[in-house]
Amino acid sequence: MELKDQVINEIKKIYDPEIPVNIYELGLIYDVIVEKNHVKIKMTLTTPNCPVAESLPKEVKDSVMQVEGIDKVDLDLVWDPPWNKSMMSEAAKLELNL
Repeated sequence: MELKDQVINEIKKIYDPEIPVNIYELGLIYDVIVEKNHVKIKMTLTTPNCPVAESLPKEVKDSVMQVEGIDKVDLDLVWDPPWNKSMMSEAAKLELNL
């Protein structure tokens, strides 16, 4: 399995505490770039006032660091574009009956 796929699979294990869908399918991960053993992640949260604004980015970084072969993770928490329901995958929309 390609390293980027392993990273994405690890991210898919993380669920939003308020919505029963993983953060990848929710559309909170905007970009994952893997360069050798270095991962760059661009992500957002459902709102800037999200109760896990402090802990969720750290959880993502810590989880990705568990992937064998990854030595460094840079995570950029962005607010533009702002997250909205249209960013969810079809699977997430089905899970939430949207």
